[in-house]
Amino acid sequence: MQAEDMEVPIINNLNDNGDRQRPKGKDVFKDQQKESESSMESPNLEFEYGDTDTLTAELSELYSYTEEPEFALNRDYFEEDFRSHARGRRWIELTVEEQRAYVMKLLDALEVTDRDKRLKVARAILYLAQGVFDECDTEVDVLHWSRHNVFLLYDMGIFTALLELLSMEIDNNQACSSAVRKPAISLADSTELRVLLSIMYLMVETIRVQTEDDRPEWRAAREAFKNELGSPLYNGEPFALLLFTMVTKFCSMNAPHFPMKKVLLLLWKTILFTLGGFEELQEMKVRGRERLNLPPLPEDSIKVVRAMRAASPPASAMELIEQQQQQKRGRRSRRPLVKQDSLDTYNERDPFKNDDARDEEEDPEDTDSGIEGEVDPLDRDVIIQPPPPPPPLRPPTERVNFPKGLPWAPKVREKDIEHFLETSRNKFIGFTLGNDIDTLVGLPRPIHESVKTLKQHKYVSIAEVQIKREEELQQCPLTLGEEEVEETPTEMLYLGMLPNLSQYVIALLKLLLAAAPTSKAKTDSINILADVLPEEMPITVLQSMKLGIDVNRHKEIIVKAISALLLLLLKHFKLNHIYQFEIVSQHLVFANCIPLILKFFNQNIMSYISAKNSICVLDFPHCVVHEMPELTAESLEAGDSNQFCWRNLFSCINLLRILNKLTKWKHSRTMMLVVFKSAPILKRALKVKQAMMQLYVLKLLKIQTKYLGRQWRKSNMKTMSAIYQKVRHRLNDDWAYGNDIDARPWDFQAEECALRESIEKFNSRRYDKNKNGDFTPVDNCLQSVLGQRVELPEDFHYSYEMWLEREVFSQPIQWEGLLQNP
Repeated sequence: MQAEDMEVPIINNLNDNGDRQRPKGKDVFKDQQKESESSMESPNLEFEYGDTDTLTAELSELYSYTEEPEFALNRDYFEEDFRSHARGRRWIELTVEEQRAYVMKLLDALEVTDRDKRLKVARAILYLAQGVFDECDTEVDVLHWSRHNVFLLYDMGIFTALLELLSMEIDNNQACSSAVRKPAISLADSTELRVLLSIMYLMVETIRVQTEDDRPEWRAAREAFKNELGSPLYNGEPFALLLFTMVTKFCSMNAPHFPMKKVLLLLWKTILFTLGGFEELQEMKVRGRERLNLPPLPEDSIKVVRAMRAASPPASAMELIEQQQQQKRGRRSRRPLVKQDSLDTYNERDPFKNDDARDEEEDPEDTDSGIEGEVDPLDRDVIIQPPPPPPPLRPPTERVNFPKGLPWAPKVREKDIEHFLETSRNKFIGFTLGNDIDTLVGLPRPIHESVKTLKQHKYVSIAEVQIKREEELQQCPLTLGEEEVEETPTEMLYLGMLPNLSQYVIALLKLLLAAAPTSKAKTDSINILADVLPEEMPITVLQSMKLGIDVNRHKEIIVKAISALLLLLLKHFKLNHIYQFEIVSQHLVFANCIPLILKFFNQNIMSYISAKNSICVLDFPHCVVHEMPELTAESLEAGDSNQFCWRNLFSCINLLRILNKLTKWKHSRTMMLVVFKSAPILKRALKVKQAMMQLYVLKLLKIQTKYLGRQWRKSNMKTMSAIYQKVRHRLNDDWAYGNDIDARPWDFQAEECALRESIEKFNSRRYDKNKNGDFTPVDNCLQSVLGQRVELPEDFHYSYEMWLEREVFSQPIQWEGLLQNP
């Protein structure tokens, strides 16, 4: 797969710190002023990261606001059919046996050949899955009956019937060809698909969520459904692969009428249900380490991140320029502190600091201080100017509160210990001992202490064990024998995805690019709005505003689903086998995922996170229970009262985590972050006062800090302090100084090719059906060969003499041929 397979998202107008240029021109100054005014001190965001939002929010995002009239349509079709069956009684008044009998009747009616009749029955089933809302008084009642009905539908085998109908709709070439020819596709083109996918989504999402009052039979049904979805029961492949096929078919323009938002939401929830969420991943990781006899994890990462507090963002460019101007005018003394940031607890003047700053001041490389316009006056004083006499001690009330301890236990890789000992032996003894990390003969006592400390914090990951095991299997295929591969849901999904993996990855990134708020509308780009645009376009201002909110919300939900889906796939594949993770990562990198995510963040991220693209009164189940108030342009503009948009903050964190996974321990990909000028983009994301988001931004800044130059580090001391406080320390990591940057040339192609070679060896050893052809044992014993039983036809003994004459006696034996190589 080539990078050209997908449109390359180009990042324009990036003001990188490494350019060493101040912004010029009035327009740029105005833009900076606007940005600084809009990003004044932002409040702490009370956001709790998890697998999903609340059940109500997740169900409401399934429907577009343009689908609102269809709720009444579903109810009417149900009541029309149900009236003849129940004779004046309501659904909630029936006994369970009567309900089962009616569902069986619907199931039989699904198998009719008439398309319109089938759609009416499907709508009646959808109304049941939606919770027979016309018979409910509150939203809680709707959710209660929705849950009851969904388990009933699953028990009666509705999901399997829907799956057959969905496969028929996917293979409906007539619908595909008519959609391709249409100049404009609307909501009406995907009616059948939307109804089927909505029922399936409601079933997957409702059964997936556990509640305390679940009945024992419901718990058993959940486990059975989970196993069904993850096993190759549907046409010999897991259910998720059918949805991946829909995604690739849509992106190849062969089926532009597919409702992509619903497909992606169902795909994400299916993966989440069958493979497990973040807490299940943590438990699987703990069990995996126990199986490999590795020491337990030093901490529970989920708990550590949840306990973190957000920090104040660095001052904006305009605030710093104003401070500098005030200094020049002499309106305030040099000593008083600018408002103390919790982001940089350590950036105050240290009275015990030595005079090293004088040496740095004379460095000709550092004379230009115009990087990003974000030089803190205090940092300039400390670093560039000679320190003044120590000030008198301040009262205790003004003392800085240092953190009691760092949030993460430090880690060291075995490679780091080897590298440290190799350097030390070269220095003190003059020769090395290879990978020996135990022999310390001839080394001074401080080196012994250092090695002891390093070994105390040594961390061996599951991935390192897997790589070592893979090397052994490649070297000794005969002596080590066949590897026993456990048939986990992750393994079965990978096996199914492997033949078309690059297509799936490119299709998901194309959809992410089309849904990103920074993307410009292009004539040749894919149309992701097919399942949100009504047949008749709006004619009033109010309708236009409502549709505009709906379209923006639609895109945000697509970004949310894709980001969560990609992150889950990466995490599960990495835990299952490191090379499964590496092949998905490599496909993502080659399809320009890194610049695409940076392009996504190259916007006013505070505006994106606080976007009000939702109309609460139109959200399900609110809209089907309560009377609809009259919508006005003013009420639409006001939006909801929430401090932030949960799905957008969730998407941002997911994308940052994906970027971290792609670049971690990969020098060439880290250099891509530098080349694509990601530092200013990531620094802007620090304005969001949410601890988890800040952590992943700081991780990305940490890995590239040493390549950004000394001047950048001087100008961004608050960010450096934040990295020190929040990100895990890797002992021996030279991230803050960058002394070894010349020792590692950037050869992207060589690194990726070496990785691809290892991946291909792994795939061919484990999944190639014709593997080890050269090593197949041959039986050379004449007696055992002749003694094998051979199945012969019943009438063979009648004609065996003719067979002997034709095949044996009349054929000359080429004895010389036996001596020649075949």
